[in-house]
Amino acid sequence: MSNESKAVAFAMAAILLWSTVATAFKIALQYHSVIGLLAGASLTSVLVLMAILFAQGKLLRAIRSFPSNLLNALLLGSLNPVLYYLVLFEAYRRLPAQVAQPVNYTWAITLALLSVPILKHRLTRRDLWGLLLGYSGVVVISIAGKEVTGSLDYWGLALAIFSTLLWAGFWLLNTKKNNLDPIIGLFHNFLVSLPILGLLIWFVPPPPVQWGLMSITSLVYVGLFEMGITFVFWQMALMRTGNAARLGTLIFLSPLISLFLIHLVLKEPLQLATFLGLALIIAGVISSRKKP
Repeated sequence: MSNESKAVAFAMAAILLWSTVATAFKIALQYHSVIGLLAGASLTSVLVLMAILFAQGKLLRAIRSFPSNLLNALLLGSLNPVLYYLVLFEAYRRLPAQVAQPVNYTWAITLALLSVPILKHRLTRRDLWGLLLGYSGVVVISIAGKEVTGSLDYWGLALAIFSTLLWAGFWLLNTKKNNLDPIIGLFHNFLVSLPILGLLIWFVPPPPVQWGLMSITSLVYVGLFEMGITFVFWQMALMRTGNAARLGTLIFLSPLISLFLIHLVLKEPLQLATFLGLALIIAGVISSRKKP
């Protein structure tokens, strides 16, 4: 198998796994509080990333570089996973999955907006057109949310939009501040998140969990596939491809696959407005990615 074929295989594996996480979030939140889910999933992710680094022969380097990267990891780890996933999980707890998932996908559009103050980029007409299309899609999807539940949790919608700012901000700061191997940097971020989450649980104890097969499986699944191994698959795809832009277009399959899983597993009735809104969001993302 050629390197390009391997790249596509790793990319498709990542996309298929990312397509399941919206459904997994909703299932896991039936059994866990937001903070409880994040703490358990983060611990799972640390163990998974540690195993991956060990298999790659990088674990010792990750441990040795941790003290010098501690302050950076505290900043980035407080942003992601701690704040980002607290906000995102609360949005999923309040909203239908078919609303939260496409809205969260607008982070790529938000990235263009935040790159102006952080990276000193200039907004182009394409960027502005992408913003208009993307957030028009959010408005249309909000209509779909009302159709599903009879009302819309506007606080949940605001949190979903805020999560895109957090993720885009993390991505930009990580680009500026982190020169480490991406997997080592991610491992450090999740490692410092554990004591932070432990303190949050100490001061605001979550309700008790009824432990069982589904509660444990859903928690581990989120940590394994949303926060851990899927990121590694995507990195391996990028390392092997000679055309990162082509791989980037495959990511547009993820929200579509996710919607059908939401319908099949969660039994949410899919609304026409959801697909129209998602189409606007994807058009906005494509517009903001294209070079003038």
